[in-house]
Amino acid sequence: MPAYILTLSCPDRTGIVHAVSGFLLERGGNIEEAAQFNDPTTGLFFMRVRFACSNHPEAALREQLTTFAGGFGMHWQLHAAAEPMKTVILVSKDGHCLNDLLFRWKSGLLAIDVRAIVSNHRDFYQLAASYNVPFHHIPMTATTKTQAETRQMEIIEAEGSELVVLARYMQILSNDLCKKLSGRAINIHHSFLPSFKGAKPYYQAHDRGVKLIGATAHYVTADLDEGPIIEQDVTRADHTDTVEALTARGRDTESQVLARAVKWHSEHRVLLNGHRTVVFK
Repeated sequence: MPAYILTLSCPDRTGIVHAVSGFLLERGGNIEEAAQFNDPTTGLFFMRVRFACSNHPEAALREQLTTFAGGFGMHWQLHAAAEPMKTVILVSKDGHCLNDLLFRWKSGLLAIDVRAIVSNHRDFYQLAASYNVPFHHIPMTATTKTQAETRQMEIIEAEGSELVVLARYMQILSNDLCKKLSGRAINIHHSFLPSFKGAKPYYQAHDRGVKLIGATAHYVTADLDEGPIIEQDVTRADHTDTVEALTARGRDTESQVLARAVKWHSEHRVLLNGHRTVVFK
């Protein structure tokens, strides 16, 4: 039977789980996975359900869900579980996250379909070619930023991209582009922000003798590096570590954190809760 993923949020009240389960049962749906969370600070209820159903086509389910959800004030989305998420990756001159994502994608570990790679440098056109992914070189300067972002958005829309991943893309997106990509663009950065701003954060961290280094994956917003956090991780450091060792360990952490964030987003496990997220792992 075709499988679907239903995600929803609404004001919390008694009987929501029962109502959703009953709605699916009445339509011959078989629940394969379910998770829910009620946030007492906001009074909101969140739920993710994966179910199989052959009695009703997707269009009919959507129509009936619209009526059902209205009674609860629900925001909901329905996705075909078998469809990989069309993705465009943006990158600059650091390729560790890009390389990791491409490998995981081709290994069947991520439910994405990488449609294009966009970069303001030419460094990774050969890597893109080795995975048979179109590579778009779009130079970026202060005077060409508007035109460059227009071209980026044209590619994203032409590919039908549902997800944009900033895999160490070292350009600040304009407010306009952030709004257009709201809720579907993920960025990765070292967790030293705002302690170690600017160039060479690992050099700054080494100079200060840090004992922990890490990375944060978050949704892109107009507030630089302050979007809702999806995943974070850290690794320990000590006085014997060189700058090179810290950088290598930091890059590994960045790659792993970004991969987990992309995996959870592509499996529709991340729901926005204001400036926070609910992640059904």
